[in-house]
Amino acid sequence: MNILLINPKFPDTYWSFNHALKFIRKKAANPPLGLLTVAAMLPDSWKRKVVDLNTSTLSDKSIRWADYVLISAMSVQQESVREIADRCQRLDTRIIAGGPLFTGDPEPFMHLDHLILNEAEITLPLFLEDLEKGKPGKIYRTDQFADVRQTPPPDYSLINVNQYGQLSLQYSRGCPFNCEFCEITSLLGRKVRIKTPDQVIAELDAIYRTGFRGSLFFVDDNFIGNKKVLKEILLPKIMQWNRVHRNPFTFITEASINLSDDPSLMEMMAAAGFERVFVGIETVHEESLAECEKNHNRDRNLVESVRLIQDAGIEVTGGFIVGFDNDPPSIFQRQIDFIQESGIITAMVGLLNAPNRTRLYERLAREGRIIESFDGNNTNLRMNFIPAMDKEKLLRGYHTILQTIYSSKTYYERLIRFLRNYKPGLNNRRRVNTAKILALFRSLLYIGLLSRSRVYYWKLFFWSLLHRPRLFPMAITYSIYGYHFQKLYGIR
Repeated sequence: MNILLINPKFPDTYWSFNHALKFIRKKAANPPLGLLTVAAMLPDSWKRKVVDLNTSTLSDKSIRWADYVLISAMSVQQESVREIADRCQRLDTRIIAGGPLFTGDPEPFMHLDHLILNEAEITLPLFLEDLEKGKPGKIYRTDQFADVRQTPPPDYSLINVNQYGQLSLQYSRGCPFNCEFCEITSLLGRKVRIKTPDQVIAELDAIYRTGFRGSLFFVDDNFIGNKKVLKEILLPKIMQWNRVHRNPFTFITEASINLSDDPSLMEMMAAAGFERVFVGIETVHEESLAECEKNHNRDRNLVESVRLIQDAGIEVTGGFIVGFDNDPPSIFQRQIDFIQESGIITAMVGLLNAPNRTRLYERLAREGRIIESFDGNNTNLRMNFIPAMDKEKLLRGYHTILQTIYSSKTYYERLIRFLRNYKPGLNNRRRVNTAKILALFRSLLYIGLLSRSRVYYWKLFFWSLLHRPRLFPMAITYSIYGYHFQKLYGIR
């Protein structure tokens, strides 16, 4: 059996970093981790090929080679999914589809041959068993959650790791919280399911053997969902592994703001090599936090919480949302002020949307406010429901936030504020290599000479050399990130 596994193309978004990747000559930010994991679940006798449309093209020859094309996708990839499906159907190649896009809303894709929904550890074996019998079904779904202790390691041999800015692995699934707008709990549940520490170490070994060195992304939606195991077993094992292997990797992940309440956990994460964490701040307005039931963010000084994490040597990147029913007219300037004061360099600000498996979608549907499906991109100007605030006013305010926080003056001020106070962990050393040296020279050309940000770039350049030379590589990296955001949002 020949199986062609396809990762559809991502549009140019906040997370794509398309405009930054050219500086380091990488083609995509992250590999298709879910697809590589599914590939490892297929029978050993099957021939497997991976085509990532973010790093390569898809030929008709490859489609014809396959007995089945297997597509895994997120909502934001749906346009590319439709193009792939059309080509496969024209060439009479059968399609297996799975992942968050299809699990979240399978109805638009009923024309595909087979839908493997929910978690593949449960539903894929059922399909494979029926396929072996010659009677594969149309839809496979479950209301159960998988035991990730049985999940095989991703098959990294199917990709060229050098095409990616960072590699990925997963430790846990699920989140103990239940924010109204978030679809994580509906897809993956509120019980945090974790792999064994030995599984994680085995995956680190596998990545190490590929020759890749650099940043690894733990894609967990809330890495600290089970603090006890983290502190007692996993983080000590990662520390030991990194020491033995001379610290080949640093780590980034996602966590809730209550990480700031646990000094020993922050200290251990920094010692293990965690250099960055994405935190869902969402909003600085208490009534809006109450509305979406993000209760762990309430009744706390969010600026102080961010600073506590950063003082531990872990940089905070933040997610922000506007468009809550309780947002006042002042919310736009308040979000800007918070981002500047907290020193969050990379702030993902999005418009509120309602994925169709969320409690928010259910509430808005009851109120007759849903107008279309969510396309998965919360950083464009689309909303799939009627907001409480006048929509034109909301869109203007959203535009103002982006144009302000990523304007050259504001962005570089925030960057210097962060670098002035940041104390990286002992293991979080940004190694200088050929790729980074070349990125520096490209930044000199594209930002230092050709960009309208060049005055601010040179101020940062010499300031960091004089005042924080150890963080000079970080300063250049974030000047490149700023270039990406300005290109993405059309900021001149």
